Amino acid sequence: MKILIIKPSSLGDVIHSLPFLKSLKDTLPESHIEWIISKDLKDILEGNPLINKLVVFNKDAWRGLRNFPEFVRDIRSLVKTLKSGHYDMVIDLQGLLRSGLMTFFSSSPLKIGFQQARECSTIFYNKKITVNGSLHAVDKYLEVANSIGAKTDKVEFPLSIDNTACKKIKNLIGNVSEYVAIVPSARWETKKWPPENFGLLISKLSIPCVITGTNSDRLTVQRVLASSKGKGINLCGKTNLKELAALIAGAKAVVSNDSGPMHIGVALGIPVISLFGPTDPIKTGPYGWSGIPSERDNKHHTVVKTVLPCSPCFKKKCKEPFCMRDISVDKVLEEIKVFL
Repeated sequence: MKILIIKPSSLGDVIHSLPFLKSLKDTLPESHIEWIISKDLKDILEGNPLINKLVVFNKDAWRGLRNFPEFVRDIRSLVKTLKSGHYDMVIDLQGLLRSGLMTFFSSSPLKIGFQQARECSTIFYNKKITVNGSLHAVDKYLEVANSIGAKTDKVEFPLSIDNTACKKIKNLIGNVSEYVAIVPSARWETKKWPPENFGLLISKLSIPCVITGTNSDRLTVQRVLASSKGKGINLCGKTNLKELAALIAGAKAVVSNDSGPMHIGVALGIPVISLFGPTDPIKTGPYGWSGIPSERDNKHHTVVKTVLPCSPCFKKKCKEPFCMRDISVDKVLEEIKVFL
């Protein structure tokens, strides 16, 4: 059977989909599985033994049609690939108009998607799956797997760690053998703990801390370093996704805002201390968390959040983001010490 999974973004969502992939492959071990992934995220899936082929597209070319010729070339190439794929089953785990169109152009006899999918994408499916909206994202995807007869009794994250990436991380951090990975950025400004708090936290820890981020996070990381009393190891902009995964895999713990790297830590079984404010940790927090703020579960993941009547608000902008500002450094430090 030839199967196409459509889950092009974002990083956290792709990580959440990995147990679905494992469930599908365990049930249909001889199946040929392809995955549509955004160009900027392909590194996280490249080399995964459960995926036979990555179908890569440039997501940025679809934004606002600012570069119309590039958009036309990209969509023509993608449509040609999809039509020639001859898939027996296509599963849209994204549930947006763009992914719905990808499902349509695949010409598969079985097109599966969420009944609650957005942007009218449901018109492209001939099998619609209703899932419990209160579930964690991982469990929602597993409900889809269950609906098509896949085994879902065991949750596993098949995330590959590249040996070459591990060697690069060792070269970058030198003789540091034990460290905490610090992730001070997030896609929304409202999801960010103040950089100065991260810096103060680093200054109070006896174990070295490695700060990660992309080139766009440089100003944030500079503010972290300025408050860290010179104790932070700066790898901002120095790692790709494979190297980020290798960095997290070698950490004693991860301290992170609600972000993709947080979910990489969970997938790799690394203790995660996650900081939440405007978003809901029940649905998108570290998978396996008990659901009680600051209570550690048997998978060693912790959510630290301020209990406010307005949280979670899911707002990307806020004049006074008290939910993140009011998380104390000492409280986060207390949680880290449990794992160290």
